[in-house]
Amino acid sequence: MHPYRLFLLPLFALLSAPLVSAAGAADWVHWRGPEQNGHSKETGLPAEFDPRQKEKGNVAWTQPFGGRSAPLVMDGRLYIIQGTGEGLGEAEQVVCFDEKTGKKLWEYRVSVYHTDIVSSRLGWTTLAADPATGHVYAHTTAGALLCLDRAGKLVWTRHLTEEFGRVTGYGGRIVSPVFDSGLVIIGMVNGSWGDLARGLNRFVAFDAKTGEVVWWSTLSPDTLYGTYYSIPVVAVIGGQRLLLTGGADGSVHALKVRTGEVVWSKQLAKGVINGSPVVSGNLVYFSHGEENPEGAPIGRIVCLDASQIDPATKDPKVVWDTFRRKYKANRNRELANRFGLASAALADGLLYVPDDTGELFCFRAKDGEMLWKSRYATEVRGAPLVADGKLYVFDVKGRMLIYKLNGEKAPDPDETFEYKFPAKDGLPTETNCTPIAVNGRVYFTTRTDLYALADAGAKAGAGKYEAGPEEAPLKEGAVAGVRLFPADASAKPGEKVTFRAVFFDANGREVKHDAKGEWSLPVPPLPKGATTPPPALQGTIADGVLALAPVPSQQGYVDFQAGGLKARARVRVVPQIPYAQNFDKLPPGAAPGGWVNVQGKYLAKKLDDGSLVLSKANTDARPPLARANGYITSPEATDYTVQADMQGTKVRDRMPDMGLVNCRYTLVLDGKPDPATGKRTLRLTSWDARPRIGHEVPFDWQPGEWYTVKFTVEQTEKTAELKAKVWKRGEAEPAEWTATFSDPSPNRAGAAALYGYVTNVTDAEPGSDIYYDNVTVTPNKAPAKAPNK
Repeated sequence: MHPYRLFLLPLFALLSAPLVSAAGAADWVHWRGPEQNGHSKETGLPAEFDPRQKEKGNVAWTQPFGGRSAPLVMDGRLYIIQGTGEGLGEAEQVVCFDEKTGKKLWEYRVSVYHTDIVSSRLGWTTLAADPATGHVYAHTTAGALLCLDRAGKLVWTRHLTEEFGRVTGYGGRIVSPVFDSGLVIIGMVNGSWGDLARGLNRFVAFDAKTGEVVWWSTLSPDTLYGTYYSIPVVAVIGGQRLLLTGGADGSVHALKVRTGEVVWSKQLAKGVINGSPVVSGNLVYFSHGEENPEGAPIGRIVCLDASQIDPATKDPKVVWDTFRRKYKANRNRELANRFGLASAALADGLLYVPDDTGELFCFRAKDGEMLWKSRYATEVRGAPLVADGKLYVFDVKGRMLIYKLNGEKAPDPDETFEYKFPAKDGLPTETNCTPIAVNGRVYFTTRTDLYALADAGAKAGAGKYEAGPEEAPLKEGAVAGVRLFPADASAKPGEKVTFRAVFFDANGREVKHDAKGEWSLPVPPLPKGATTPPPALQGTIADGVLALAPVPSQQGYVDFQAGGLKARARVRVVPQIPYAQNFDKLPPGAAPGGWVNVQGKYLAKKLDDGSLVLSKANTDARPPLARANGYITSPEATDYTVQADMQGTKVRDRMPDMGLVNCRYTLVLDGKPDPATGKRTLRLTSWDARPRIGHEVPFDWQPGEWYTVKFTVEQTEKTAELKAKVWKRGEAEPAEWTATFSDPSPNRAGAAALYGYVTNVTDAEPGSDIYYDNVTVTPNKAPAKAPNK
């Protein structure tokens, strides 16, 4: 829960910092550097290195901490995020080192859960930071958005999957956070409830100090190609402070940083856009490796003038485009290259872009003329770094290349350095990282190690970075809109929540405005598939103070209107433990109020016997809909038991998977028979893709039969004790547990949830049914009684 807190300073005082400041010139707090373009202005950097030579190898220090993403450097410290451990101890962690010596200062470890991403792709987001506070922000594979202080202590956390229905994919595609203007901003594919129920690409901004939601923004209302990982950059263009990003909808977008308002969008692909943009003045460069809306060839690089927006289409002007363009340096042929996975770098008027097969292209930035290309790999992920007249780049298979740049001419192959990292622990040393250059050194990770390279006698901080254009001046009283803070609140039944109306100018900066306005609790719109609209929030609101009725769970909106200005905030009343739901009062087609990730995936249904139950949607084979957790309680819930009656049906000789979630562990009644025995099993898991826990016991449950399923997780000092029971509904509860497991690397908390996976949906026919009834969540220990007075 995140109680409302007032800002201690006026918003305009917090939100007016320039893109690059002199104080931050010695820091590297965005993965693409101080100018967010992959260009470092350090000098005296190594043109070669050899970790095997201790004195002459240009290696300042190493540490046995590997990774996949770019390091972050701030105030004399270096930070990475990585996967760590093996077996039951496998996890993810943020690690902090002394920048000069490499001494490890601290680590912050988190579990992995609720994801299809495999262990080899952990730690693939990059970190963000606020130099003013020293806070570091991390988005973990499991969906925890962490704010850590300089000492490695947790300041706040938000659980994006359990609170907002964030979705991941097998390929490790999740988006890194960025910090700007007092906000931590992150993109994701999600579906939660109400107006955000449908799975789409959205951005959310959190107050960097408190973790409360400042705004939501949906990029496209009807298009989603999959998960993606484009990391945004922030730039001032035309006097506006913009967040520029690729999207999961095949378009590129510009959003106002402080409000999330979409300023412009332009479709470039028929697939997700993974690369990060780079910016030079008003020009923005994007690349992708997907199909083009116009047809062949595959892939594209475009330069957009974001200061010139077509008033009719709202599209930015296209300055140049590689699509169906012929190049002299390509034997007068078109490009048909996938520029989809590694981001570009921009320096000295030249744009460097790797394609997915490991060919590096150099374009003149102003007109898009391809100047040269160089084959350096067969598979790439990391982006190039340009620094000190050199270009540093990895392939995936354990090699770093250092090109000596030669202006618009191709580099001399004889002057290109290459180092092959040897295998370690019997496995290839993959290199997916993007190197950084700061304070006279080059830093990077391999699969197993962290490196600091430095030439002897190199001087730190020799280059100067441009401050960038300034925003249009703030004018008091120039009101352009209003928003509510917090924009998305979670509360307990009967609790009071205070909202504040924030009036802002055209750039989202807070301005003073005396209008009091009117507050109301509107009736929500009719959800898809429902026949009766959900009720308005039960409670009262006056002067921004919402007093909720003691209803066990609900959700809805708070509206504010002042003149022609309107704003809306979302409110979820979270079920508290103990909690019970039998669905008898839900209209058919509706989903339980206060739950997350259920609309469109779980709905009330009347059975032939007249009873009302909750059913799993079974008409869409797409993974986020076919398989889903319906989250009930808050992510902080711990030491509890979740229980439900459930039934699965057989369709086309196949049955679904169904079960319960407790503290980020999942109890699954597996619908697929064991090949050896021909009988079904009961399975305890924590991380399906890996599985960190994969404990199975025989339990040959039958189609069309109601079962009572009980799942307890007891927290002890060193372990989490998992206990599961399953028996036919109506029979006596067995004394013995059906399955047990002791986890020495325990998940200490997590939202209770229903689990369902319908595996046999076809284009023409629905798959199996899953029905749920009589859901309860109870504490493992009765609360202590108050002493008699």
